[in-house]
This record gives sequence, structure tokens and C-alpha cells, in this order.
Amino acid sequence: MQVTKRSVFGNEHTLEIDITQEQWDRWKAGEMLQNVCPHLSADDREFLISGTTKEEWEQLFGKE
Repeated sequence: MQVTKRSVFGNEHTLEIDITQEQWDRWKAGEMLQNVCPHLSADDREFLISGTTKEEWEQLFGKE
């Protein structure tokens, strides 16, 4: 599913995320994202939560 989010830093991003509409609805209804979509990477979960991409995060805060 293509997901467009505005990051907490004000930038808009669109990514292809491996999430179904049912999973999206469950997460939006209050289930924990890591329980609904355990297959997603930490980077994909962060994008869904905050709109921040891995590249944006690294640019702002450096690599791990």
C-alpha cells in the first residue's frame, strides 16, 4: 500500500509499505503496530508512526 505522511520535521513522503487495509484499520483503531504488522522493519514502523524516513532520520541525527 502506498502511504503518504508528513514527517514531524514538516517533509511529506510517500513510501510503499507492506501493509493491508485490514492491518491499517486495526492499527488506526488502537492496536500496537508491532503486533499488527510484526513483519515490518523498524524503519517502516517509524515511517507509519512519525512520517520520518530512514534517510531523513540519518540526515538529521546521523547513523546509529
